[in-house]
Amino acid sequence: MSLTLYFLRHGQTTLSREDNFCGSGLDPELTPEGLQMAQAFASAYRQTEWTAIFTSSLRRSITTAQPLCDTLGRSMESRAGLNEIGYGEWEGLSKGQVEQQYSEDYVAWLADPAWHPPSGGELAVKVAQRGLQVVQEIRERFVQGNILVVSHKATIRIILCNLMGIEVGRFRYRLACPVGGVTVVEFAPNGPLLHTLADRTYLSETLRSLPGT
Repeated sequence: MSLTLYFLRHGQTTLSREDNFCGSGLDPELTPEGLQMAQAFASAYRQTEWTAIFTSSLRRSITTAQPLCDTLGRSMESRAGLNEIGYGEWEGLSKGQVEQQYSEDYVAWLADPAWHPPSGGELAVKVAQRGLQVVQEIRERFVQGNILVVSHKATIRIILCNLMGIEVGRFRYRLACPVGGVTVVEFAPNGPLLHTLADRTYLSETLRSLPGT
């Protein structure tokens, strides 16, 4: 048996619903629909033999993992390295507001977010560094088994870019990561192998069709 990581993006929040910037500087609760997503994941994946469960230190990630932990009687381990990218002065703003108020920074960030951070925010390469430290910790502690990693949209995509050999500056344009999406990566003999990207078939059609996810 190999080591397999299940990357789960947290359930819906009010800011993800509105498609506003929400990074490590904000910690909104899940919406009622977001809580339903968390429960649906727990129901769908309760039969999986989990070796460990990791989350970011943000509430929306912890709350998403809680139903599964409650179902299994397991504890989770929180790591700040899995927190969302810091959006600095853009936190809570819409894309239109950012484009209007921070036009130059926004254009540079769209072109290459790896080396151009949001205004007062965090570089994607820094997110990659801290996120991969958590992945390395997992690989050193567990030779095999299924590991759940509950994290955030940008952070998951940035980690995946590194694992899949995709340039980090393309993380926004190469990989989907909707709320509740499950991405599965196996550490195979020849390197990380992507089995599933952003799967949400475990969710009801109503939850999958929610806007702004």
